[in-house]
Amino acid sequence: MDLQSILPQLSGPEFQAFAAGFPVLLAHVFATLVMLVIGATLYVLLTPWKEIDLIRDGNSAAAVAFGGVLLGLAVPLAASLSASNSTLEIVIWGAATVVMQLLAFRLTDMVLAGLPDRIREGEISAAVLLVCAKLATALVLAAAVTV
Repeated sequence: MDLQSILPQLSGPEFQAFAAGFPVLLAHVFATLVMLVIGATLYVLLTPWKEIDLIRDGNSAAAVAFGGVLLGLAVPLAASLSASNSTLEIVIWGAATVVMQLLAFRLTDMVLAGLPDRIREGEISAAVLLVCAKLATALVLAAAVTV
C-alpha cells in the first residue's frame, strides 16, 4: 500500500466525521470525568469517616466501600452522558445526578446505620452490602435520567 492509496481514505466522509466528532467526544468525556472527580471529592468531604485514610492503612472494607461510591457516581453520570447532546447539558445533568446521588448515599448510610463503624473495623460483608445499596440507587437514578 502506498501513500496515494491511503490519502483518499483519509479524506473520505468517515475520516471527516471522525475529525469533526473526536474533539466533541474528548470534551464530553472530560466533562463527565471532572464531574466524577468532583462527586468523589464531595463524598470524601461530606462523610464523617475518612475512607481514604482507612484505605491507606490497608482497610479492604473501606476500599470496597469507596469503590462502590465511585461506581455509584459513575453509573448515573454515564447515563447523563449518553442522554445529553452538548457539553453544557452533560454538566447540568451531571451536577444534578451527583447531588442526587450524594443525597441518596447519605440516606443509605443513615438507613444502614452502624455499617460505617463495621467498615472501619474492616468487615467486608458490611462494605459489600453498602456497595450494593449504593449501586441500586445509582441504577434507579441512571434509568430516571435516560427517560
